[in-house]
Amino acid sequence: MDSLFIKKLSHRLSEPLPGKAAHNIMMVTPRIPFPKINFDKKGIPASVLILLFPKNKDWHFFLTKRTDTVDHHKGQISLPGGVVENSESLADAALRETHEEIGVDKKYIHLIGSLSSFYIPVSGFEMFPSIGWTETEPETSIHDKEVDRIFSASIREFMLDETQKTKKDKIRGFPVNIPYFDLGGETVWGATAMILAEFKLILKDFL
Repeated sequence: MDSLFIKKLSHRLSEPLPGKAAHNIMMVTPRIPFPKINFDKKGIPASVLILLFPKNKDWHFFLTKRTDTVDHHKGQISLPGGVVENSESLADAALRETHEEIGVDKKYIHLIGSLSSFYIPVSGFEMFPSIGWTETEPETSIHDKEVDRIFSASIREFMLDETQKTKKDKIRGFPVNIPYFDLGGETVWGATAMILAEFKLILKDFL
């Protein structure tokens, strides 16, 4: 698989990132007046990983569907990741959680950079996304009671305009507009969609 994509992505990650401008694209917004939320607030550090791997002459990344028994974001689509433990670096947490959730050992993963962090009001987490890649498609297995299933999306599919949609719904009784990505037949919204929005914007700079 051509590594030029990884080289270009690594270089782009060393430059200024779009941050809020990207996050706002996929942010859930109220359809009635609602108190302003401070997304710059500091929260409990949590680290997630966009893990890229070559497959069928394209690059793919993993997503997981959470079980209905977890404390936060039940049944939602997420990137591998979780809370940063004491004395752990953000990168170490992302690698550990990836191994725990989808069974990919850190020895196969090359980290190349990170995206912008932001606060998630509903859970109190401050999200820190990292990006890494593997040289071949890794074997996966569910090692964590939080994960219902593992699937992947191709960069080709991800970059299509038609995968980005919006729907009207209610959250805790409040009417909202929910932007989302339709990937692998699943609805990817909320914090994961906000992370992927920034990822998509930086990919557009060189694809």
